[in-house]
Amino acid sequence: MPPTTFRGGEILGIRIPTVFSENDAKVCDGCGQPIEGTPFRISLLDTVSAEVPDSWARRARLNPGPHQFHADPACFHAWARGKKFFFCRLSAVREIMRPVAIPGPTARWGVCDGFHRQAHEFVQA
Repeated sequence: MPPTTFRGGEILGIRIPTVFSENDAKVCDGCGQPIEGTPFRISLLDTVSAEVPDSWARRARLNPGPHQFHADPACFHAWARGKKFFFCRLSAVREIMRPVAIPGPTARWGVCDGFHRQAHEFVQA
């Protein structure tokens, strides 16, 4: 894809050649490379909403997205690894992933598609 394209026109008989820089801002959140075509979008959505919305004074715990990636699951795993998320090995990368709080002394999060009934098995993304 060329970085610029020519779009011109004519107004009241006057030719107006114009060069516009095109930027569609479709960049993979995982690898940082441009995405050709339609991106694979993933949202982190919980099964139930919070009882009280986050205040403007306090940052939300997770950005629900949507986040856009290449169709390759490795891009999602790279993004999750960069965010220090864990990945449930019983799940697959899908359009809607469920955030799961992992108990412990520090706040840690795992992501799962929620399509299994067994206990989560979290591994490094």
